[in-house]
Amino acid sequence: MALEPIKQKLASLRLEVEGTTAKNEELQAELKNLKQESISKEQEIKSLTHRNGLLEAEVEKLENGIKEAKGIAAESHDHSTQNESLQRRLQLLEDEAEEADRNMRETNDKLRQTDVKAGHYERKVQALEAARDQWEEKYEEMNAKYKAVQKELSDFQAEIGNI
Repeated sequence: MALEPIKQKLASLRLEVEGTTAKNEELQAELKNLKQESISKEQEIKSLTHRNGLLEAEVEKLENGIKEAKGIAAESHDHSTQNESLQRRLQLLEDEAEEADRNMRETNDKLRQTDVKAGHYERKVQALEAARDQWEEKYEEMNAKYKAVQKELSDFQAEIGNI
């Protein structure tokens, strides 16, 4: 009769340990997923940074093209047909430069958003790691309690056996 509460307590502790273990495994899996997402975001940032560099080089190239086109237009002032042709070329280059500038701004915005998301995920990973550490600490405490109760049970059984 006196063993029944102890057995119930042990069963309860076992269930709690199993629940804690399952939760720990779940949190570790989630942490792994978050780390993979973080790596993916870092790769995306590198890709966008590279693309940004290419776009900046293209903008510089286009700006140089615009300067060159303006110089040619000034030199060929007397040649109206040639001037019209250069005017069209200049307009196309300016449009391309604006488009490249827009692309660069969009890329920069995406980079900023990615940085914000990366920071968010880093904070989330830190929070999950803290939660995991708490669960591990709780598991250690419960394991120590379980061993203490197990020792009490064996001591109690030894006393009963001596009676």
